[in-house]
Amino acid sequence: MRKLYSNENFPLPAVEELRRLGYDVMTIQESGKAGQALPDESVLAFACAEGRMVVTYNRKHFIHLHRQQQEHCGIIVCSVDADFAALALRIHEALQEQLATPRPLIRVNRPK
Repeated sequence: MRKLYSNENFPLPAVEELRRLGYDVMTIQESGKAGQALPDESVLAFACAEGRMVVTYNRKHFIHLHRQQQEHCGIIVCSVDADFAALALRIHEALQEQLATPRPLIRVNRPK
């Protein structure tokens, strides 16, 4: 199972649900890097140094970073969803489909 790193805008209840599903998720708060206004490039670099994929609501910036940077451990961009259990399950399902992809950009959208 892949390791994840959630940035500041990703909700803790969704992190907790991902953990319940068996994922090793480190939050930016747990890493001691919260509240520092770190650029997204630094968030992505830290995650990769830790062997983790970034999970974020910050879609636009991380999609741009994915296109710019060839080396990272993966990015999961999500649309905002207050149903945290459903969001975590969609992330889990998307990760299962991308098991063999080395540096995926995974888009997880809220159902319409």
